[in-house]
Amino acid sequence: MDYFFSCDWGTSSFRLRLIQAKDLAILAETKSSHGISDTYKLWQQKGGTLLSRANFYASIVKDEIRSLQQNLNMVTDGIPVLFSGMASSTIGMIDLPYKKLPFNLDGSDLKTEFMADSTGANSFVIISGAMTDCDVMRGEETKVVGCDAFLDNKDQEQLLILPGTHPKHIVVKSNQAVSFKTYMTGEFFNLLSVNSILSASVEEGGDFGDPQNQERFKEGVRASQHSNLLHAGFMVRTNQVLKNIPSQQNLHYLSGLLIGTELGGLKPDVPIYLVGGAVHASLYKLACDELGLTINKEIDADLALIKGQQLIFSKFMNLN
Repeated sequence: MDYFFSCDWGTSSFRLRLIQAKDLAILAETKSSHGISDTYKLWQQKGGTLLSRANFYASIVKDEIRSLQQNLNMVTDGIPVLFSGMASSTIGMIDLPYKKLPFNLDGSDLKTEFMADSTGANSFVIISGAMTDCDVMRGEETKVVGCDAFLDNKDQEQLLILPGTHPKHIVVKSNQAVSFKTYMTGEFFNLLSVNSILSASVEEGGDFGDPQNQERFKEGVRASQHSNLLHAGFMVRTNQVLKNIPSQQNLHYLSGLLIGTELGGLKPDVPIYLVGGAVHASLYKLACDELGLTINKEIDADLALIKGQQLIFSKFMNLN
């Protein structure tokens, strides 16, 4: 396999990349807001059960491939499309069951489905998610597989932190993912900063590199460790009313408060791997530093996703 398409199809976003397999270089990329949720609604509007859901979703993907191909001097027929994320959900292309933990870090036991394209142009390989008795994930399991090569001591318990709207803390040990927890950090931040009384006390736009914004962020992290979250959250309001704290600085206080709450209670003796992009990395690094936690290594989330898809596909093809 010289090339493959990497598709990360989330609830509210769609991202497709053409990848060169030998070095995982991104040759072309397209993004849109046509997430699984909107695609499912569109399928229902077009006839629902009267129209094959898988074929309808496939037509959306093929339109995106054609759009990419216009800017490429190559034929993309025959290049497989590897899906992770919500494509395997109850409102996705096909509904695949979760793999219950533990799962192998090489991805060999994750649930994967092959779907032939009716036109014969591109085959689809859909990777399902993982679950515990009380938690689920779709997409992050693929990134975990992509992180395997970066882990130092695979027999030792280690923690992968994947920031985002719903951050995941995934424990790996002895070449397996053994447990994980999901946090509402990003969603709470959005709800509180946009749809609550606190929205009048915060404002986007402050540069995180500004020392004053960083100090407010660290104040929030510290507050998370000795104050009740529901009380400390109201301090965003009183920071403005009583202390005249600028609203952009206040936004960073709220961010620090929520991230600090998420990270509170982590064991300092467990190696931490931060799997994210530049924006989240800067926030989590400062929060960990304030809490006395050491980040063992940073791993780019996009690279982890692409590498994970490639590894899972290779295992799948070897088993079939």
